[in-house]
Amino acid sequence: MALAVVVVLLVVGSLVFHFMQLYGGPWYFTELAADWGTIDFTINVTFWVTGFVFVAVNLFMAWCIYKFRHRDGQKAAYEPENHKLEIGLTIFTTVGVIAMLAPGLFVWAQFVTVPEEAHQYEVLGSQWQWQFRYPGEDGVLGAADVANVTPGNPFGINPEDPNGQDDVVVNEPNMRLPVNQPAHALLRSHDVLHNYTVTQFRVKMDLVPGLVSYLWFDPTVEGTYDILCEELCGIGHFVMRGSVTVQSQEEFDAWLDAQPTFAETQTVSEPNIAAGQAAYAICASCHGAQGEGNQALNGPKLAGQEAWYTERQLKYFKTGVRGGEGDTNGAAMVPMAMTLADDAAIRNVAAYIESFPDTPAEPTVTGDIDNGRNIYQNNCAACHLDDGNGTWYTDAPGLAGMSDWYFVTQISNFGAGIRGLHPNDHYGEQMVSMATAMSDLSEIEDVAAYINTLR
Repeated sequence: MALAVVVVLLVVGSLVFHFMQLYGGPWYFTELAADWGTIDFTINVTFWVTGFVFVAVNLFMAWCIYKFRHRDGQKAAYEPENHKLEIGLTIFTTVGVIAMLAPGLFVWAQFVTVPEEAHQYEVLGSQWQWQFRYPGEDGVLGAADVANVTPGNPFGINPEDPNGQDDVVVNEPNMRLPVNQPAHALLRSHDVLHNYTVTQFRVKMDLVPGLVSYLWFDPTVEGTYDILCEELCGIGHFVMRGSVTVQSQEEFDAWLDAQPTFAETQTVSEPNIAAGQAAYAICASCHGAQGEGNQALNGPKLAGQEAWYTERQLKYFKTGVRGGEGDTNGAAMVPMAMTLADDAAIRNVAAYIESFPDTPAEPTVTGDIDNGRNIYQNNCAACHLDDGNGTWYTDAPGLAGMSDWYFVTQISNFGAGIRGLHPNDHYGEQMVSMATAMSDLSEIEDVAAYINTLR
């Protein structure tokens, strides 16, 4: 009797929970922002069919538990076959399965048929970031292949293909689309299996290495929505976030015109090392004549850091992405970065710094190296590599041989929200989450102590 009551309560509780979510609960569908209400209808049909079966089967089981419970003086009757019952259950199951599958087949037919007027763009997924490409004035995306990928050509666009020269490249995880204009997304991956999902659009599709998959939708509500990877793509899967902003056609056109074309990214002038040396004079007072660093002046070692990372950080200081509230040392860098007039000046300084001889900084931090090794190899090495040298591919700077005290300071800043929360710090945002792998200052120092062994 008690078991029958528990089963009934399970059914009632499940129904109550479901309808609580249906009418405003936090775990139900997000608001629909695309013309894919048919997908919601298909999911709801599945809910009703499976829900009815769940209720019927469990209530029947509860009735059987009560009806055929053990009672003195009663004997069970053995009935090996019941053709009427078997036929009825077969028909009932067939109808239920058809009711669940048939709507999906019709929706799938729509899903694979892209409207001719759809605006095409490309989504590129890699560990652990999103990038986007739009066709230029010719309306055609150029050929691309992983064999062409370089730090200056992360999309792998074929430089010999004339169709790719005017392609608009967005080398950050934020994209935009015009409202009420069907969008046709071509999906590529450079490394492992990813999945492109915007929950408000109700469609998703895997990005398969070596293939170009696709999906389409018609965004109908202006706003900014999260892009998620819903495929377990590695240790940084949970921080592979992006966004898509749906806006008016005029706003979209203005944004697109402001983005660089592939040809423009390939015609950047070579850095002027001599000009970089002259501009570095103001930096040397804190960071040393050869970028060796000076802890007393809060100047970390710069020698050994690749130019792409130095450029990015100088731009962050100059635009306010770094050096905000609470970042005392970073704030001191803001006026220094402002002395660099433009991107060319930043590129010159970064190239000059890259030319310094890389002598490992003297260790100043001690800790439990074994614990630091475990934390580093399980959380940091996937981006910064086993040897701590970092790589542009995962936007991870080199750590080995750099100032260990600066590492401790920056990881502490990420953990405290002092760094990485600016809306334009796309890569720092990932570090805010990864910093939680180190629970306190002592574990940060453990990791720093282990990194010192990699020099």
